Order: sequence, then C-alpha cells, then structure tokens
Amino acid sequence: MLRAVNTAFTLVDETDDFIVVDKPAPLQIHPSTPDGTPTLWHGLKALLAYELANGGQISIINRLDRETSGTVLVAKHAAAARLFGIAMQERQIHKQYQAIVLGWPNWETLDLEAPILRRGEVEESPIWVKQRVHESGAACRTDFRVLRRVEHPLAGKLALVEARPITGRMHQIRVHLAHLGHPILGDKIYGADERCYLDFIETGWTPDLARRLFFSRQALHSHRLEVSTPDFSQAWDCQLPAEMAAWLD
Repeated sequence: MLRAVNTAFTLVDETDDFIVVDKPAPLQIHPSTPDGTPTLWHGLKALLAYELANGGQISIINRLDRETSGTVLVAKHAAAARLFGIAMQERQIHKQYQAIVLGWPNWETLDLEAPILRRGEVEESPIWVKQRVHESGAACRTDFRVLRRVEHPLAGKLALVEARPITGRMHQIRVHLAHLGHPILGDKIYGADERCYLDFIETGWTPDLARRLFFSRQALHSHRLEVSTPDFSQAWDCQLPAEMAAWLD
C-alpha cells in the first residue's frame, strides 16, 4: 500500500534553466490546504533554495493529479517559464502516458474524439469535479495504443495502454478510458463505483476500498514529456513505477 503522502520524487534532469522530476503518487503538486501537508512544491522549494535566494522562481509547467505519477517539468526563472508557457499554449509540449485499465480493449490503436464537460452541468453529480463525455462539451481528443494484455489473479483482465492527449481537458485520459468501457485500475471517480471516491474522502484507504478498487491509487503514469519549439527541443522519460509494474507481472 502507498503512504498517504509520498514525497520521494526523483531528479531526472537539471540545467540552469529548468529541472525535471519524476513525481511519485500520491503527492500533490501545489499546497491547497493550510494543514501543512507536504507537496512537490515544498520539496522543490527546499531543493532550489539557492536559486530562490538569488532571484529564481519555481514554475511548474505540467501539472499531474495527486494520484498520477511521472514526468514534471519545472522552470527555474522567469525567462524559462515564458518559453515553456508559450510552448504549452502553442501545443509544442507533447505528453505520453501509460495506464493500466480494466478489461482487454478490442482495438490495438484508437484515436478518440469525444467532447467533455463537467457532469454537474447536465445531470446531478455528488462529485463536483467529475467530468463526462457529452455532445455539448469542449472538443477533446486522445490517441490510444494497447501495449500489453495480462490476466491478474485478483483484478482479472488488465491492459497496459499508452495514451497521448492531443487536447488538455481536466481528467481527459481517465474520462475517455471510462467512456470506452475500460476505466483505469484504482480510479476512485471514474471506476465502476463513484462511491469509492466519496468513501475515501470520508475514511481514507480501508480494507473495504482495497477489495473494491484493488489498487490504492489510479494506475496512470506520465511516461514521456517532449518540448519541441524552434529554439528548444528535448524529451524526458520516466519508467513505469514499481507499484504499477507489479500488476503486469
């Protein structure tokens, strides 16, 4: 079982302009509550104390959910933040994820265009942030590829899927995979029973949730991040974490 907070991020690459880390799960990117829970931002603040003391800054370029692991790019000063910010707006930053999903897709590759909106806009939803596919939503596209199929003694048929989001909507990969009938292993919101999320908020991780979800966090990993602009081109990879890879053995 993962700890409630896992602060052990790994340094992937560093220059005078940026730092790239492999964020573990569960670890929140930014502070959102006053209770002092450690976040990636706190860890970067300690790591980059010298840069901050000399006029630098921490600008996290790509944000991941607390329960999503993987590649995070951070600018260390304003000029780098502008460069990467413009690259993000111009869709010159390309992301590749790996997800373990329930069931075996009946396709090898699939380019899905399915608009997304907040579910509460069109129907009752006990979870405010939950999204859904709907014709009135914002345009949304994800390209999928099946990498591997396995049969697990507890969870049954599982597949490792590569996901390349072309757009950048909230929960996009999770929503699209659930829409296709293959929710991500351990996904408390978009799995078979959204009560898992509500119960988790109330009680934390319990043996009952372990029985219903199998995995204590969503099996989604930011595997590759690539920046390709006229002035800068580089890519970084983060291997599938051990706690996810174990489901494929």
